[in-house]
Amino acid sequence: MPESTAQSTQTTSPSSSGTAQFRRETSAKGEFVRQANRFTERITADGSSGRKVEPGRYRLIWSRACPWAHRAAIVRRLLGLEDVISLGTVDPIRDERGWRFSLDPDGRDPVLGVEFLSESYLATDPGYEGRVTVPSLVDERSGLVVTNDYPRITLDLSTEWKAFHKPGAPDLYPEDLRAEIDEVADLIFHDVNNGVYKCGFATTQDAYESAYDALFARLDWLEDRLRGQRYLLGDRLTEADVRLFTTLVRFDAVYHGHFKCNRNKITEMPVLWAYARDLFQTPGIGETVDFDQIKRHYYGTHHMINPTGVVPKGPDTSGWTTPHGRG
Repeated sequence: MPESTAQSTQTTSPSSSGTAQFRRETSAKGEFVRQANRFTERITADGSSGRKVEPGRYRLIWSRACPWAHRAAIVRRLLGLEDVISLGTVDPIRDERGWRFSLDPDGRDPVLGVEFLSESYLATDPGYEGRVTVPSLVDERSGLVVTNDYPRITLDLSTEWKAFHKPGAPDLYPEDLRAEIDEVADLIFHDVNNGVYKCGFATTQDAYESAYDALFARLDWLEDRLRGQRYLLGDRLTEADVRLFTTLVRFDAVYHGHFKCNRNKITEMPVLWAYARDLFQTPGIGETVDFDQIKRHYYGTHHMINPTGVVPKGPDTSGWTTPHGRG
């Protein structure tokens, strides 16, 4: 999918911490530019990539707060790969060294033995100076990062790890729909998934308003598309739905206010709100959502946007479990 390659190397705007962990790249026009994925090895069923699918060999590092990592955790659970690929969870609050394992006993990942994900990054590339990101798949034996290529990770879980899917697991990337899934997911990436960040991290009014207009035009398009069908590709849950969900579930809690995406809330868009609740209530999805960690991460680490670090008490999230009427 093209989202992993649409990058830039233009100017950098550091936050108050002044470290690589918190830098945000922007263009000369003040537009947010997402950092390129540094580690892009693949783990394949036949091992032709140099790394072969092997149960118990790899560890998925994620944050409950991060939408890009959240995708991988959802797909892992939907496919029943919990006993095949282990899961390590970082704290939603990063310090100057980035994602940390302070939720674990003694502040170390119990499998990798590291305090910070950056240790694995630097063991893999001692000269690495970019931001450390999740999700990351790490080789448990060597402690080295295999990939942080978030769009490819979930596709490979669906296609290369099929031999280990649970009985009845959904086919999230079926061959007959791949071209359409790629097309829809690419539109969603640019305007919605990354669009909220382009609003939140814009450093000029024009860049912000351009991203804002594209975001809500796409949300209106999605509202219309989903009016007559249950999922983005009809009656089948696919990778595209997972990718959209992780932005929708964060929208009212953080993007609406924190990132200034405030034309309206998702709860004020009847079709998208029902669709989001439908996905939330799907076994394997809603239980991966942690609104507390989501809010603490965004409001507590983006010091350039929220210098006080105060985390809002709202919104009320009880509506996520109300009937959605889309079955």
